Amino acid sequence: MIDLRRLEALVAVHRTGSVSAAAAHLHYGQPTISHHLRRLEAETGSVLLQRVGRGIRLTPEGERLARRGEEILGLLARAEAELAATTSLQSGRVRLAAFPSGAATLVPDALALLATRHPGVRLDLVEAEPPEAYELLRSGEIDLALTFAYPEQPEPEQITSVPVFDDPLHLVTPASAAPPSGPVDLGAYAESGWITGCERCRRELLSLCAEAGFAPAIAFASDDYVAVQSLVASGLGVTVLPGLALRAHQHRDVVRRPLAAHRRVQLSTYGAPPRPAVVDAVAAAITEVGARVS
Repeated sequence: MIDLRRLEALVAVHRTGSVSAAAAHLHYGQPTISHHLRRLEAETGSVLLQRVGRGIRLTPEGERLARRGEEILGLLARAEAELAATTSLQSGRVRLAAFPSGAATLVPDALALLATRHPGVRLDLVEAEPPEAYELLRSGEIDLALTFAYPEQPEPEQITSVPVFDDPLHLVTPASAAPPSGPVDLGAYAESGWITGCERCRRELLSLCAEAGFAPAIAFASDDYVAVQSLVASGLGVTVLPGLALRAHQHRDVVRRPLAAHRRVQLSTYGAPPRPAVVDAVAAAITEVGARVS
């Protein structure tokens, strides 16, 4: 059986890129890390590292074991947290990741609810787009993630997501250009410049435009929905934004019009239920706030 201390050493090298940095991260001496790595190679019968100049890098076998090691150590950390959490909800800590517009709109009200109902529960918040949040869940660095997904996007492996509400998408255009009346026809903007956001949002935009019969000319790209709206307000293009982004901030010089499309806002965890009571309490608060928004 693989020794967890040796596995931890390999994971630390994978994350930090060197033996010296791994030793500093784990508060060990370099000889200790080197010993653990040699013993791990002996235990597994595999070459896990190779020298490159004055440094080292993981072999493909080492990379695979390190990735699994992150999951294993994450599960252990989660198990310790679950055991430490009190079922009475008098105390406890939940580590939450949320995408930017969700962190700006849903999370503050959810925190206010928690402070009233479970004042002993502490929430640590990190901002992360869904792909990064899923990796944080797998590595055990967070307990819960507020994420989103577009239709037809598959659920990542070993991630369990529960819908909160459907967040409608909107066409956003400059206020100076009076929009036509009636339902939105994206095809009418086929000759316009387009401004896109994150990779997932870009794929959805391309799909919507393809359905309308054209490929959008991407003029600018930014993950910052405030910057995107400023570009639109200056007449540099048009865009599609979700309702939460516009709820968090809407530029006074843009106009939004709803589309017959949406993204699913959801709460994601690693593995299957049951979850610790404190995690369920945070999830319930976010779900309640989401019901008000929808």
